[in-house]
Amino acid sequence: MPRVTRDGVSIYYERDDGEGTPVVFLQGLGFGRWMWRWQREAVAGEYGVIAPDNRGTGRSDDGLPPLLARLPRTLRAPLIAKFAGYSIGGLAADLEAVLDDVGIYDAHIVGASMGGMIAQRYALEYSRAKTLTLCCTTHGGVDAVPIPDETQEQMFDTPKGASEREVIRHRMRPAFNEPFTNRNPHLMDRIIEWRLEQDAGEATREAQAAAALEFDVSDRLQRIRVPTLIMHGTNDRILPVANGKLLDEKIPDTRLELVEGGSHCFFIEDSELVNRTLLSFLDDHE
Repeated sequence: MPRVTRDGVSIYYERDDGEGTPVVFLQGLGFGRWMWRWQREAVAGEYGVIAPDNRGTGRSDDGLPPLLARLPRTLRAPLIAKFAGYSIGGLAADLEAVLDDVGIYDAHIVGASMGGMIAQRYALEYSRAKTLTLCCTTHGGVDAVPIPDETQEQMFDTPKGASEREVIRHRMRPAFNEPFTNRNPHLMDRIIEWRLEQDAGEATREAQAAAALEFDVSDRLQRIRVPTLIMHGTNDRILPVANGKLLDEKIPDTRLELVEGGSHCFFIEDSELVNRTLLSFLDDHE
């Protein structure tokens, strides 16, 4: 099991060899490696794959004081926000440590939501990015369109008396279109199992959220000089589609693909379209 240690924290990653430049997949807030399974299958063989676990997710350590996880959320969340939250810069540094450990000098960086934030920061501060693919993400700052209050509340809500599986199902409803979840009950059950196995715990999820809330590269995007594919669902209820359009305006070399009716997790719901678009973009720059 490949691991690298940065800042005293052990980061786990998976690596699959392929003929082309490796594609690095970066997950969203709290999500495990499972979220990219459709895209990983699509690029397998033709491209290599590197899939790190963000710190505190999957098999990576969290680096948080052990006491935090045992505190009630009313006490824990303010402490994490003020003293123990992660930073997107730190998560980008974790990625650099992984790629240095692998020993590669060029990589296609693909990130969704918080993973897209990590990708932006990585491209600004390190030299290994050959292309960027930014899905359902934002540049942060006062110009960005924020997560709606009601959505943010539901993402961290714990309904009274709900089981762990029911809490996960409740929290992830804003990320999917309801017709999709209704048509695919077995897949949604499987996703819940993957989330139980790989996703971040409560304290780590809050530490990642603190990083996302503080993220802002809005005044630096013109310095991103690599080809950038931006994909965003027009029905994204977490990070509204206007954020994708803002990225397209501010990054010099972009290709914007809007997925009509797409949810925040459009890369799952519309995986065939996303896979075709991603492969076309990678092939154009390989």
